[in-house]
Amino acid sequence: MASYRISQLAERSGVPATTLRFYDDAGLLPAQRTAAGYRIYDDTAVEQLAFISSAKFLGLALGEIRELLIARQDEPCRTVRSRLVAGLETQLTATGTRIDELTTFAARLSEVRAELLQAAPAGGCGPDCGCTTGAAAASVPEDLPAAIPLSVSPPTTGTGTRQDAPVACALDPSDLVARTDQWHSLLEHARRREDVDGGVRITFPADADLAGRVATLAAAEQSCCAFLDFTLHLEPGRLELTVRAPEAGTAMVTDLFGGDF
Repeated sequence: MASYRISQLAERSGVPATTLRFYDDAGLLPAQRTAAGYRIYDDTAVEQLAFISSAKFLGLALGEIRELLIARQDEPCRTVRSRLVAGLETQLTATGTRIDELTTFAARLSEVRAELLQAAPAGGCGPDCGCTTGAAAASVPEDLPAAIPLSVSPPTTGTGTRQDAPVACALDPSDLVARTDQWHSLLEHARRREDVDGGVRITFPADADLAGRVATLAAAEQSCCAFLDFTLHLEPGRLELTVRAPEAGTAMVTDLFGGDF
């Protein structure tokens, strides 16, 4: 049976060595140790890593994946399949809820845009000028922004980080470069960036098409980086995207959303 150092396994699988170390520490992919303390993996680890990456792509939580790995060792395949189906049913329900939220959000944006496209009054803005539309006022209590959370599972802390999610990205290197380019292209439309507790807040103009692109890309990002938490806030004249991550994910947030606008 072949053996691999962590760098060799990272090269073969396309999974960064930092992620492999995390999986080892989390008990997902335990490594053997040489006398000098180096991590060593065998062909079984290669197959387990493929399963972990597959389950992570499907949005399963770290604890679920750990239980599935144990089941794969001790139970017949039909049991593992049954557990997978149960997890996917939960994901489908959560995804349906998220789709409903985004559909409602898109409808709200369209209503606001329709209001703003009507003839503007002469002179400056005022209480009845139309910038604060009936559609926005009807859905936003006491002038608070409308919050559209994109998280699929409850946060673990007040800063909004995702529960039990590994700080790792499921994308392969080429897809990661493409995803980063997508974000940087979208961020060209941003008005400002500010640091917040546990992450960043990006402000965009309240444009319906742009909001749809932001929401779509955020949802795609969360499917491969489950540790990231995204929240959209719609206010008259602006759209805010807040991105938070645990401390270990700070570097990735900086790579995707860093820079001055």
